[in-house]
Amino acid sequence: MKGIALYFLLAGIVSGICGMVWGIQMSASQNHDLSPAHGHLNLIGWVGMTLFAVFYHVVPAAAQNGLARIHLIVSLTGLILIVPGIAVVLSGGTDVLAKVGSVVALVSMLLFLAVVLRTRQS
Repeated sequence: MKGIALYFLLAGIVSGICGMVWGIQMSASQNHDLSPAHGHLNLIGWVGMTLFAVFYHVVPAAAQNGLARIHLIVSLTGLILIVPGIAVVLSGGTDVLAKVGSVVALVSMLLFLAVVLRTRQS
């Protein structure tokens, strides 16, 4: 595996490790207040990024255009914004970061749809 697929896979693995460590910490402290943020890290980070990696590995033509690189950047940005954003909200702070992260994560999925549709037509 190389290129975009590898970068997505590495992001997924790092997210999975962070999610597991965070889950262990919540269990050990018996404080699960931030579990929705933990869940988003696991779902968007570990599962989403890994699925993107598999797609780009199985369909290498999809990784050969600039849209795939934009997809990677937007996906990582969305993950980096939404997880701490949710944690901030759950801790009593403002919801701005979570809202921005949610929109960026949605744009990431729309970009993925465009990549899939563009690849199908090639």
